[in-house]
Amino acid sequence: MPLLVVIGYVWPEPASSAAGSRMLSLIRLFQTQGYQVIFASAAEKSPHRFDLPSIGVAEQSIVLNCDSFQQWLQMMAPQAVMFDRFMLEEQFGWRVAEACPEALRILDMEDVHALRHARHEAVKADSTAVATAVAVERLNNDLAYREVAAIYRCDLTLVISSYEMQLLQQHYNIPAHLLCYCPFWQHGPYAQVPDFAARAHFISIGNFRHAPNWQAVLWLKQQIWPLIRKQLPKAELHIYGAYPPPKATALHNVRDGFLVKGWAEDAVAVMQQARLCLAPLQFGAGLKGKLLEAMQCGTPSITTSVGAEGMMLSDPHSKWAGVIADHAEAFATAACALYQDDVVWQEAQQQGYRILAERFSEEQAKQVWQQLQRLLDESAAVRSTRRHTNFTGQMLQSHAYRSTRYMGQWIAAKNRNNHD
Repeated sequence: MPLLVVIGYVWPEPASSAAGSRMLSLIRLFQTQGYQVIFASAAEKSPHRFDLPSIGVAEQSIVLNCDSFQQWLQMMAPQAVMFDRFMLEEQFGWRVAEACPEALRILDMEDVHALRHARHEAVKADSTAVATAVAVERLNNDLAYREVAAIYRCDLTLVISSYEMQLLQQHYNIPAHLLCYCPFWQHGPYAQVPDFAARAHFISIGNFRHAPNWQAVLWLKQQIWPLIRKQLPKAELHIYGAYPPPKATALHNVRDGFLVKGWAEDAVAVMQQARLCLAPLQFGAGLKGKLLEAMQCGTPSITTSVGAEGMMLSDPHSKWAGVIADHAEAFATAACALYQDDVVWQEAQQQGYRILAERFSEEQAKQVWQQLQRLLDESAAVRSTRRHTNFTGQMLQSHAYRSTRYMGQWIAAKNRNNHD
């Protein structure tokens, strides 16, 4: 049975973040094609982590900057290794290349970190803005240099957003054959969702450790929610998310209907109970799992152009599954109007179902696997030739990349000496 080793940034938490759900979907994609999967990570095991052994995935704890990883990987002899974000490729990529040089090296970006960082910097400069377009000098940041280098060193990079596919090719000039469009794929809407009359209040949901989510909560608290409460004085905003820090729970205010609930035991249940999902994201990248889940739950959403990015239908005149608004006043006005109009609300719900069917169906998984399979099935000679035609990747393996390698070797040697 062929083997995939996933080197994880964290242990997957699908109930805490969209990143965890995406990782599970990629694991299951390989499993359906007959692959055994081992998930390896140097992270601490969290209480909310998914039970990987329950789906037949072995767990392996690994250590940063330690030669034991290479020894273990060489013994496993995987056909493919997948890095969960570019930082893991930096740490382990050269070790993978030495321990099992013929293994296919896959990078799952999650999102373009350089883009998210550039937009974050833009919002720091103007806290009232939604950072859709950012200046070139912001995009050409240190994260971009590292991230693009990791892409070139891998055989294939999975890109979650169609917008980011375009950005990587047009701005960073990355060859198309190194990239694979790999969005979420869903099962479509849930059956028998509550109707308009059976729902009440607003919901906002997102892992508090993710900076764009925290910024959204602040924007809601400081500007948007007071405007909504003026028009809907009995409405409540229920804010859910994993790992709420004290600064978040301190915002809880029953009198204002601003209720910080924290961890949601059942995110689907609370999403289905809400009439509207609010996602005022001023910056970020990738796809927003909370908005896809809202569509599955039949819950229309009010979000920004950053929130809806990469998730619209191909028709340029198509609508969002709710409303897109990039200013606090427009956001609040749209939320109040949609909250009270059952006809428009139902139209937005149906539009969400159309977006799921066209952009995020399981057909996407088949297309991703076709591209992966072409590389997985190639002979060692063909793979070697293909890699040598990627001169930039070869250069980054042999020159600038060495600083990371030698630092890792120095730390490993130092650790060995400390144990002697």
